Amino acid sequence: MSHLDYEINKELGECYLFMGELDKAEGYYQKAASSNGIHPDPYLGLATIAVQRGDLDNALALYSKAHGIGATDKTFAGIGLVKMELGAKAEAFDLFIEAVSRNPENMVALLSIIRLGHELDALEKVVPHLENYLSIDPDKSEVRYSLAGCMVCLDRKDEAQAQLELIVEKDPAFAPARELLEQLHH
Repeated sequence: MSHLDYEINKELGECYLFMGELDKAEGYYQKAASSNGIHPDPYLGLATIAVQRGDLDNALALYSKAHGIGATDKTFAGIGLVKMELGAKAEAFDLFIEAVSRNPENMVALLSIIRLGHELDALEKVVPHLENYLSIDPDKSEVRYSLAGCMVCLDRKDEAQAQLELIVEKDPAFAPARELLEQLHH
């Protein structure tokens, strides 16, 4: 099987996965996985399908396989998602931190560290990664709002207020920021 066959099967897998046709997607990913050369992508696709089917053990094995071929922010985030589903929150948190350290714009990992940071009471570890993301994409109000929320919880109210004022100024339609600002003033 040529590299072109690999690319075509991988693309078809992605296409069917996007359309929610898991069985078709799985077939193409399996073809891609058995082609020349070893690539992590088909295993990531198969892992995503396993997650959607609720087959977490299989998902973990597939993510680990992809991770063994080439560890990336996607493999760290994928393993993290499964660990989080299985209730291993602290382990998942560390995996997500590793993912955003490699790619600050991995939204799956970023949203997960925000959630787990609150649950594990580890928000001071989350703040630098949110700041890092905002240095790349300063206009993402949801992320800045999450940062302000973390700062409120950490009792850094002045910094939270500064972040919220930035949102209100740039993105007046983003109502949650105004509401939180009003709460801080009470």
